[in-house]
Amino acid sequence: MKIKGFFEDIRGASRVTELRRENFREAPDTPIRPDPIRKLSDQLHPGRRPYYITDIRKSSETAKTFRFEPVDGHIPPFQAGQYVSFSLAIGSSVLTRPYSISSAPYQARGQKPFFEVTIRRKPGGFASEWFLEQAEVGMKLEADLPFGQFYYEPLRDAPRIVAIAGGAGITPFVSMAKEIAWGNLDLDLTILYGSKVHTDIVCAKELAEAENTAREKRSNDLYFKGSVKTIPVMEDDPWWPGESGLITRELIERYSDGDTSFFFCGPQPMFPYISNIMKEMGVSGRRFRKDTASQPADASKIPGFPKDQIGKTYKITVVRGIQEEEIPARADEPVAVSLERAGIKMDTHCRGGECGYCRSRLLSGDLFVSPLGDGRRAEDKEMGWFHACSSYPMSDVKIKIAIL
Repeated sequence: MKIKGFFEDIRGASRVTELRRENFREAPDTPIRPDPIRKLSDQLHPGRRPYYITDIRKSSETAKTFRFEPVDGHIPPFQAGQYVSFSLAIGSSVLTRPYSISSAPYQARGQKPFFEVTIRRKPGGFASEWFLEQAEVGMKLEADLPFGQFYYEPLRDAPRIVAIAGGAGITPFVSMAKEIAWGNLDLDLTILYGSKVHTDIVCAKELAEAENTAREKRSNDLYFKGSVKTIPVMEDDPWWPGESGLITRELIERYSDGDTSFFFCGPQPMFPYISNIMKEMGVSGRRFRKDTASQPADASKIPGFPKDQIGKTYKITVVRGIQEEEIPARADEPVAVSLERAGIKMDTHCRGGECGYCRSRLLSGDLFVSPLGDGRRAEDKEMGWFHACSSYPMSDVKIKIAIL
């Protein structure tokens, strides 16, 4: 691009405007035919849409499953393992929260399509507490789906998967198990599921039904190739007769056989632990898939986070177009959380710093960017862009965000 000079370049804009007007004048009176690619794209990715809660059921001592049916009868197709992002208004806060889809893709098709999410109680969890205590059948919520790359891809993954789950991290594997048993997924799935006690095994009944159905089909149908096996591992349950303690390398290797891909989804503290086991086992990056995790609720657990910033408060000047607004912010909470508390809309999805939907510009001040799941491009890092869900104010800051 050649820059001739400020005034000469500015004058060029009027020529573009006149050319645009000329094109309008010469355009035919008949409308342009509908674009089939655009139509298909809108069906696959319709954006935020309304859904009704049509059923709520208990899934463990600390979890409930919520069923959602579309207002317009259409659910975008998704892969087992992907997630949905809900838009919520709780009190004066406006926020989004991601939850893995625990139903199977085949259940989103047919005469009465639906999808489900299974939400486990999280101490101090703002959205999870709202769902578990206040959400009711008949409520209408807005949701956007599907998101995420955490699903089986036959061109990349081995036909045998050893899934490692902890707590609510079981939910994407529940979706996979159902799709194997009743849908259209040819896959051998073994799930090592770590939990505290056997009374809190999330979706235990559904996992058992999927395992039994897949076993029966494999015995009676020569063309059925899938299998499901769940091995609960109880960390602190003296009455549990099965596997106990932590999920160790020895346990993972015991249930691994031949060409295997490993999938992991669980709480943040398990990520480095399982990743180190994969390195010790010599598992290549292509054969190890891990789901996105939200940033730790306790910022001091983030590697490199300045401990002296815990409890400090700053001001964030938020720029949206020509509008500026000043809000309070805690140093040990992500910028996105401060915006949500102030009722300022921001599009976040993964909540872990990877997807980039909350990409914003730092105009002045200092931020700490969490190294856990930092999905920024190299150019963004150099030009002052950050992901609000995984960045923390270290001083008074001024930022520019998208207008929603």
